[in-house]
Amino acid sequence: MALRDKIREKIEPQLEQGETLQQVFVAQTGPSPYWLFLTYLCFFWIKYSVFAVTDRRILVFQSNSAFRVKELSGTLPRETRFGPVSGLWSRIEIDGTRYWVNKRFHKDVQAADAALPAGSAPAAN
Repeated sequence: MALRDKIREKIEPQLEQGETLQQVFVAQTGPSPYWLFLTYLCFFWIKYSVFAVTDRRILVFQSNSAFRVKELSGTLPRETRFGPVSGLWSRIEIDGTRYWVNKRFHKDVQAADAALPAGSAPAAN
């Protein structure tokens, strides 16, 4: 089973009735991933979050790794725009928190942004 399917399986029971899950992606906070080669101590500052984009809202879950969904830590309005994303690690900033999204999830972020109506606001800073 693919990573996205495992994440979807864990999130779907927490959705409201009639709510449709559109995209899921994993992001991490902490120091820039480009600096991780300097020391293994950076790994202690990394925190993972799973973003679940639905047709109504965006759910942000805490995670103890890139593969496990723990608990709901917040919601964002569906009008939130994440991108643009590019490079190996793309930086997005939401409510003053810097997240790093790996290239493997860029297509999910782009799909979430593409599903927004024209003129939606960028992510809240």
